[in-house]
Amino acid sequence: MSLQQPKVGFVSLGCPKALVDSERILTQLKVEGYDLVQTYDDADVVVVNTCGFIDSAVAESLDTIGEALAENGKVIVTGCLGKRADLIRQAHPGVLSISGPQDYQSVMEAVHTALPPKHDPFLDLLPDYGLKLTPHHFAYLKISEGCNHRCTFCIIPSMRGDLVSRPVDEVLREAEKLVRGGVKELLVVSQDTSAYGVDVKYAPKLWRTGMYETRMKALCEGLSELGVWTRLHYVYPYPHVDDVIPLMADGKLLPYLDIPFQHASPRILKLMKRPGAVDKTLERIHNWRNICPELTLRSTFIVGFPGETEQEFEDLLDFLDEAQLDRVGAFAYSPVTGAKANDLPNPVPEGVKQERLARFMQRQADISATKLEAKVGSVQTCIVDAIDGELAIARSKADAPEIDGLVQIQDGREAGLRPGEFVQVRIMGSDEHDLYGEVEYNA
Repeated sequence: MSLQQPKVGFVSLGCPKALVDSERILTQLKVEGYDLVQTYDDADVVVVNTCGFIDSAVAESLDTIGEALAENGKVIVTGCLGKRADLIRQAHPGVLSISGPQDYQSVMEAVHTALPPKHDPFLDLLPDYGLKLTPHHFAYLKISEGCNHRCTFCIIPSMRGDLVSRPVDEVLREAEKLVRGGVKELLVVSQDTSAYGVDVKYAPKLWRTGMYETRMKALCEGLSELGVWTRLHYVYPYPHVDDVIPLMADGKLLPYLDIPFQHASPRILKLMKRPGAVDKTLERIHNWRNICPELTLRSTFIVGFPGETEQEFEDLLDFLDEAQLDRVGAFAYSPVTGAKANDLPNPVPEGVKQERLARFMQRQADISATKLEAKVGSVQTCIVDAIDGELAIARSKADAPEIDGLVQIQDGREAGLRPGEFVQVRIMGSDEHDLYGEVEYNA
């Protein structure tokens, strides 16, 4: 590309859903002839895609904007924190433009104003799936925007709006393009995957030679035809989730569900405005595992929510013992500006929150260590993410990138493994988070 091409720097913060937004903006920039660069010094203008979900994310976004302004001087801000433009302007009055999440047009207009494009269609060819910020072999597939829930600890609906589902044929075509481009693992993301299609009354659409409803099961059936790993994230434990478990048992979907349970006390769940039928949730988990014994369940929880008593926290620990979840993340409750939970009485003292968090994580670490130890001696199908010295760093079907554990293949380099390759691994050891093994044979 010519040295005269306009150059854009890009910083992407936040969750996988924000990462998909970044990929779409970067794809449009590339289509219009912009050169994408890695440093502030090389850029003519910098775009920062922000996160504003919790206070620490707000602080990180504001710090990043300040750094970009100090190092470059021309900064365009977009993303979730863009919904709080006054806060950004107060901290950084020199930014060129501020827009909210998914507002790709505003970002491009701001870039055009600061840096008119110089497009050469003979030089600026792109794959038909656009630019990706993930490694070549996996990709996030965002199926909807926004959320209809009003959880009291969350401000995402105020940033991203109510649920808007993408047409199922559009999603399936995007997935098809990604697979043609070499993607071997699709990670389905949204704010509430189990609600997919409710806003469009599950409208049917034509893809390939069949009709598919805009609903989770039909989407999964379509994705299963592509012959790659498909992993479901951010699924609420509603009864219709039962419908996708047989697809996992039949090998059509990865036997993996990411379900943010958040707590196990019915009273706390009610205060959170979350589904609160804990006994039915446990029954559902047991039924799922009867249908698909290989099922991996990951979840997130909040400890120290306002009003949480010691007994309710003990109920949460009992839930962990009963549910025997495979992968768990937890957070001590932190007030988020604008969240309804801030107004609840009886906040839990910070010291108590941290003590409960430590107890929670120790209880789950013991569960995780036991479950992983049970895999020693087995052979696991893994996908290689990277080569590190003599090791191949891989993931099993039970491990999503960046949030779950790893499989360290001791003889990975010797075996000639490459990122994106599937391999059968004999598991030789384990700890609280990861597995260790050697190549059994390449898949």
